[in-house]
Amino acid sequence: MARKLIVMPDDSIEPILTAIGTAAKSLRIKMFSVSDRRVLSALVKAHRRKVKIRALLNPARHSGEIQNKGARTVLLDAGIDVLDTNPAFTVTHEKSMVVDDTTAFIGSLNWDPDNFEETREFAVISTDPDEVAEVIECFEADWSRQPFEPRRPSNLIWCPGSGRDRIARFIDGAKHSLFVQNERYQDAIIVEHLVRAKLRGVKVHVMTRPSHSLRARKLVEGVGDLRIMNDVGIGIHKMKHLKLHAKVLLADKSSAIVGSINLTSSSFDERRELAIQLKDLDVVSRLVKVVHDDWRDSHVLDLSDRAVLSDLERHPENGGLAKIAPLASNHTD
Repeated sequence: MARKLIVMPDDSIEPILTAIGTAAKSLRIKMFSVSDRRVLSALVKAHRRKVKIRALLNPARHSGEIQNKGARTVLLDAGIDVLDTNPAFTVTHEKSMVVDDTTAFIGSLNWDPDNFEETREFAVISTDPDEVAEVIECFEADWSRQPFEPRRPSNLIWCPGSGRDRIARFIDGAKHSLFVQNERYQDAIIVEHLVRAKLRGVKVHVMTRPSHSLRARKLVEGVGDLRIMNDVGIGIHKMKHLKLHAKVLLADKSSAIVGSINLTSSSFDERRELAIQLKDLDVVSRLVKVVHDDWRDSHVLDLSDRAVLSDLERHPENGGLAKIAPLASNHTD
């Protein structure tokens, strides 16, 4: 079973440009955000050499902010078929591409310049026929606005659907160590499973982003859930030199989940998301190295009232200070 791992920014944009540049027949693209001119140029060139391209682009963020307007214009002007993602979901957060019906890209990686150059991201390339076919089946269903039923069993994890249960069971299966990289920890069930893992003796390492990166309306929940984990001895760290956008779980240096799923209720219940569970030695070995290096090159995230307030004061643009009063009044340093 052939799978490979892409790591950003280490691997640069080249794996994506190469895949587009060598496509011979077709490209199916489902993407939350696209703005990189190099990718758009590669897609236009592929179209000119008669590659059949269809792109599903998310039209707006949950906040209502319009997305992908420029990319949509470039692609439509070139004659490429573009649709908004399936309106059955509040947001399509999936980041996938299928090349020539034979190769699927699945990960956390948006096609924006900062995701290629400044952000920790992971994606898996799969040539497994069943996995590729399943990604195609979901693409076709979302393109035609039809229901999609994931295969059973499958290494792919879809949301809405079984995502929460699959990730909870993955956490429960960890025996010795668990490394998690995710932007947000805002699902009570997943947080509970992480706490239970720690209490049964698993060494749990949680990497996240600073408080100011949380949406103002989710600030109390987000910081509160991190504090719950911290209170039972789970290490909570933030990266030093890169922006964290990865969504990965690594258990016992032997199995992993990689994809687009944030550990939030909205991701599990409302958004189209996709991840892949795997045990491939080459993929897991590289993940182990990168994730462990990231942990060593990171800071403990200070979750005290003083530190959270200071962080929000330095970044007033997200409006978090207006939401901090209940958090501060319920927690003492």
